Amino acid sequence: MKLLVISLVLAAGYASPHDRSPDIIPIDGGVKGDGVTTRYWDCCAPSCAWDEIVHTKNGIPIQTCQKDGITPSRKEDNAQSGCVEGGQAYTCTNQSPYLVNETLAFGFSASSFNGGIDTAQCCMCVLLSFKDQLAGKQMLVQLTNTGSDLGQNHFDIAIPGGGVGIFTLGCSTQWGVPENGWGERYGGVTSIEECDELPDVLQEGCRFRFTFMEGVSNPAVSFYQVKCPAELIDISKCGDRD
Repeated sequence: MKLLVISLVLAAGYASPHDRSPDIIPIDGGVKGDGVTTRYWDCCAPSCAWDEIVHTKNGIPIQTCQKDGITPSRKEDNAQSGCVEGGQAYTCTNQSPYLVNETLAFGFSASSFNGGIDTAQCCMCVLLSFKDQLAGKQMLVQLTNTGSDLGQNHFDIAIPGGGVGIFTLGCSTQWGVPENGWGERYGGVTSIEECDELPDVLQEGCRFRFTFMEGVSNPAVSFYQVKCPAELIDISKCGDRD
C-alpha cells in the first residue's frame, strides 16, 4: 500500500526537493500528549503575525504576504489581516504543507493546548504522530495561529482547500472565491480533483491531504515539542534557531 501511495505522490508531481531524514530534536520539559486534528485554510493573517504576542528570542512575528500570497507584507506598515474589512495581510502561500520523505511532512498549524485562544505557543514546533489508519506517519508543524473555536490539545493544520471555518472574508477578498471558499466551509474540498479549482500556487498543498494523508479526515495524534527546523523558520521568519 505504501508503494502505491508513493507512486501516486510522484505521479502528482509532489515529490519534495527536501526529501531526506532530518534530525528531530525533542525539547526537554516541552509540551506533549494526545491530541486531535482538523484542517483549515482561511487566507487570513495568522494570530502570531503581531509581535506583541510573540515571545521567541528573535521577537519576529510570522511572515504575512500581500494579496498575491508571495510578496511579504512590510511589518512597518502594520498591515491588518485580510479577514478584516480593508485588510491587506494574508497567509503566505508557502506556508502550505510539504513532504520531507515517505513518512514525514513539514507544515504549519493553528493550535490550542487549553481550549480557545492560546497564543503562548506562538512559533513553537511540535511533532505530530498520526494514529490509526495513518500510523507510522508524522508531521512536524510550527504553530502560527490559534482560535476561539479550538479545543484542548487541538491542532488545526493549515492545508489549502481545507475550509475557511469561521472567517469567510479572507479567501473571498484574496482570490475572488465565494465566502465559503473552496468546497465546504468546514472541511473544504472532498476530492483531489477539486484541488484543481484552487489557484495554481495552492494546488500542490491541497493535494497533500489526499496523497500523504491518504484522504483520512481529522486523524488523531500524539505529540511532543521539538526544536523548530531551519526550513520552517526560513519560511515563517519566526522562531529560535538555537
